[in-house]
Formats: sequence, C-alpha cells, structure tokens
Amino acid sequence: MEKKKPLILISNDDGVMAKGISELVKFLRPLGELVVMAPDSPRSGSGCALTITQPVHYQLVKREVGLTVYKCSGTPSDCIKLAKSEVLDRQPDLIVGGINHGDNSAINVHYSGTMGIVIEGCLNGIPSIGFSICDHSSNADFEPLGAYVRQIAAMVLETGLPPFTCLNVNFPVVSKIKGVKVCEQAKGRWTKEWQPCPRLSDPNYFWLTGEFQEDEPENEKSDHWALSQGYAAITPTTVDVTAYGFMDELNERCNQIAF
Repeated sequence: MEKKKPLILISNDDGVMAKGISELVKFLRPLGELVVMAPDSPRSGSGCALTITQPVHYQLVKREVGLTVYKCSGTPSDCIKLAKSEVLDRQPDLIVGGINHGDNSAINVHYSGTMGIVIEGCLNGIPSIGFSICDHSSNADFEPLGAYVRQIAAMVLETGLPPFTCLNVNFPVVSKIKGVKVCEQAKGRWTKEWQPCPRLSDPNYFWLTGEFQEDEPENEKSDHWALSQGYAAITPTTVDVTAYGFMDELNERCNQIAF
C-alpha cells in the first residue's frame, strides 16, 4: 500500500486572500497534501479567541490535486478547531500559521492570531509552526523566505517537537537572510498605544497603535536582536504557562495564610 503524504493544515489571521498565505502554500506544496482553512477576512490581533456568540460557517474555495482551500467566518483558532473536527479525515501531521504580514516576535506572541493557530495545534498534540515577516505591506516580498520555510517545516515533519512546544519563526525584511538563530522572546511592553480619532465631535474614539519598548535591546539571545541583525529568529514556545520557578516560594507564602 502506498504511504500517504504528510497532511499539512494551514491557516492565518490576515484572511484567505492575503499574499502571505498564498506564498506559504507555494513553499509547502512539495512537502505533502495541503488543506487551508483560513478566515474570510482579516482577524489580526485575535490571539486564541473563539466565536461563541454566533454560528461559524465555512465554504469551499477551491480543490485541486494536493491542495484544498476553505474560507471560514470565524477566528484563526476556530479555523483549526473546525477543520480538525469536521473537515479532515485524519489527524494533521503539521499545522502551520502564516505567513503573517507583520512580526510576531517578543510579547506579540500573546496577541497574535497567527500564533493562536499554532497554540491550538500544540494543545492538540500536533507539531505546529508560526511564520511571520517584519513587513505589514500587503505586497511584502516573501521570496527570500521560501527555502527557510520549507526546510524548517520539513525538519519538524521529520523529527517532531516536544509536547506542548511549538515554534514561532520571524523573518527580517532583507534581500538575503544571514541564517537562523534560535532565540528567546525579547522582553518589553507596548507604550503610547492609543491614537485619538474623534468622530462627530465625540472625542472618545481611538485607533490602537503603539511603540514597543524593549527592556534589553542589547540582548544577543533575543528574537528582536536576531531580526535587527538580518537573521531569521526561531523561538521555541511553550503553551504551559506555569511559573515553575516560583512554585516553591509561593507555596511557602501560602502556608502563612491563616483561616
């Protein structure tokens, strides 16, 4: 019996028509059978959000040899849940989010719909990768990323990932990427996050914007530093958010609580 090709489930948060997901499909076609289930319109910043106040609908966009594409009215995480439960006839061998227009390094991982896809896969025990480029342009140049995307995905298909661990991969905007660096998440926070945009004499309207304030800009282990130097940054990311290093101290503190 002929061995089945790996099944790769793909989604994004920029919408099914975004250039980034089309480029991702192109890069991954040689690796297996692809199924795309992506939002029908942009859902950036949706994190791991789920649609619980209304039904979610999906629709076939196209089907050809080795590729099936659906669009979905829900969030990126909805897309993975729905595809896995109602569309696919077997467990995916790999789940991939992206390629996102805009980077998801540092604390952006907590807001990212792209990484919401990856975390949903990871929670279900499926090796999962998120790919992003530091370019918000709708016509960003993804070509320098192709060989890296394909080789990283092939590596994960072959060797897997530890339980509850996924990969957050970010690419710089350069004509030639210097290589890859395995990084830690840069520490920092967003500041100056709201820009006023008054409407009809009402001043209480704002656009979300912001500037990222990095705590350790010279940290050569961080994803921000690697990207600034022209490297692709690969951050192994765990979905177990337990602060294990604080457990003993917290236990001692709690032992002092009297009732």
